[in-house]
Amino acid sequence: MAPDSRAGGHVAGGPSRRHRPPVFGNLLEMVYRKPSRWSYTFQTYSCLSRLKVQLAAQSPRSPEAVLVFERSVYSDRYIFAKNLFEIGHMTEIEWIIYQDWHTFLLQTFGDQLALHGFLYLRAPPEVCFERLRCRSRPEEKEVQLSYLEQLHVQHENWLAKKTTLIHSEALRDVPVLILDVTKDFENDPNEQRKLVGQVKTFMKTLCSDSLPSISTTVCK
Repeated sequence: MAPDSRAGGHVAGGPSRRHRPPVFGNLLEMVYRKPSRWSYTFQTYSCLSRLKVQLAAQSPRSPEAVLVFERSVYSDRYIFAKNLFEIGHMTEIEWIIYQDWHTFLLQTFGDQLALHGFLYLRAPPEVCFERLRCRSRPEEKEVQLSYLEQLHVQHENWLAKKTTLIHSEALRDVPVLILDVTKDFENDPNEQRKLVGQVKTFMKTLCSDSLPSISTTVCK
């Protein structure tokens, strides 16, 4: 977790490589190579990792601070695990077990996992695929465009069309800000300012007595 002075908050990313237990090896590469064998294992570890990140971020901070998570335990279930089940890489019994313990975790930790908003970084799958190729991570070399297209559909159904069946009543009404990130904002200061302005306006609309927290979600 690193402080982001520009936004006046904290950004909590996913677990870094140095924090991955050696026993897991490169689990991401393994699931891309043999998805039917490793999908349930990967999603179990992925959700556990996101749970740890969200819980670790609950330490006392300034009332004005905003917690921003790269992804959340919710995207783990309603995007990635759901997609793997629907394309046949998780069996029905694995999907049932995953949902059962996921629901149990949400009930157990309750407000500690609550989010005040979602930032949906929307871009065409083709653009995401090109960016994935440019960053050239060895473990992602097996990723196909078709997989990113599937994730795009899952994001659209959940965050834009709102047709995904959500089992958490508190999650159904969480506000969503859709950000068009088709353009190369990483190297365009004007695009960066525009996106930051939209995020700041969105955060002002989130009224809560507790520490504001939001999650970003993007295909890749």
